[in-house]
Amino acid sequence: MSEQIFHDSESDRAFRPSWLASRLVIYAVLLLWAVICLFPIYWTITTSFKAAPDVMQGNMVPWVDYTPKWLGMRSLGLSPETIFTESTVREEFLKRFWNSTVVAVSSSLLALFLGSCAAYGLSRFDYRFGFMRNSDLSFFFLSQLILPPVVLALPFLVLYKELALLDTRIGLILLYTLTVLPIVIWIMRDQFGSIPTELEEAALVDGLSVWGAFLTIIVPIALPGMVAAFILSLVLTWNEYFFAALLTSTNAKTLPVMVASQTGSQGISWWSMAALSSAAILPLIVIGILLERFIIKGMAAGAVK
Repeated sequence: MSEQIFHDSESDRAFRPSWLASRLVIYAVLLLWAVICLFPIYWTITTSFKAAPDVMQGNMVPWVDYTPKWLGMRSLGLSPETIFTESTVREEFLKRFWNSTVVAVSSSLLALFLGSCAAYGLSRFDYRFGFMRNSDLSFFFLSQLILPPVVLALPFLVLYKELALLDTRIGLILLYTLTVLPIVIWIMRDQFGSIPTELEEAALVDGLSVWGAFLTIIVPIALPGMVAAFILSLVLTWNEYFFAALLTSTNAKTLPVMVASQTGSQGISWWSMAALSSAAILPLIVIGILLERFIIKGMAAGAVK
């Protein structure tokens, strides 16, 4: 009887006009927000298939406002008629794409390893460095993000010149690791702090070492948060432009620098810039789709705040 009353009340609420109106408003707002978020991606991809007049006139809908052309892909040597021919521009693009991949993935993995170790220590042990305690040390790591990159430009330029790290991928990897390390530490500290210490104590009683308990017990539980931290680091390092433009010239130049270089005496090559931008954001979109469940788990567990 109580079940019948519950189902009746649910069905009555489903047909209540005010409830339907509120749901419609919520869905409309979410749909509008999705359109706003996805519009830059749509504009970038469609611009790579526009001619100069279509870009200037603001034509938006393919095959309605304009006829798509392969101008952007042709400028990279990736159009159907140029993909199988020799192209110096395509070789340059693939080199920059590989540089971005190596630098972003390597620095994100290194930052994830170092940051996870530091965050685990801050969440499990009590440290004292002068007047600083664990909370002070955590804030010290976060404070490294306060300085704008331009303040560090001259010191790093002089330092990298002395160490022969200018225009090298290892130089960018070390610098990018340093820049995203505070973010990883703060994300993983919250993640490890939400895991009960009784699990490690039981593992230690069973004969595991501290490292053994960390690798076999804690890491699998914290994996969603680690994936979320890795993706955030990957996005930040993949899109970084300032230091890549400052510290590289030929060999280690990354994709964002190549995108920004699509300007000349005759103006901006919008279709080339849009094609390069589309190629730059496509890997991040694919990674986000493939690892979506880990991101959601990490956020639900309190890894991202």
